[in-house]
Amino acid sequence: QVQLVESGGHLVQPGGSLRLSCTASGFMFREYILSWYRQAPGKEREFVASITPFGGVTPIRNTGKGQWNPSRDNIKNIGYLQNDSLKPEDTAVYYCSVEVSGTVHWGQGTQVTVSS
Repeated sequence: QVQLVESGGHLVQPGGSLRLSCTASGFMFREYILSWYRQAPGKEREFVASITPFGGVTPIRNTGKGQWNPSRDNIKNIGYLQNDSLKPEDTAVYYCSVEVSGTVHWGQGTQVTVSS
């Protein structure tokens, strides 16, 4: 079955960088759009970015929240999400997601905390 496992989240200081990973299995990863979302405490889950099978990127709509850059390795079946200038408001649980045959699948999430 479809499985997504996020990793890489941890405590980082403001201005620091982080790369999250999403390891996929159970489907043809290279054929699907991979999306990233996040959910901060007390807030709804929101879209961060997505990447098409061939690398086309849709970034977060509000660029004032920082530059999250998705990428992917279709050989290793891993998606990545990187930010090189983190802000405290980036603190959230980050999820990767794919829609396969009309069903949206989510990983368990990885916690990112930006604090000094």
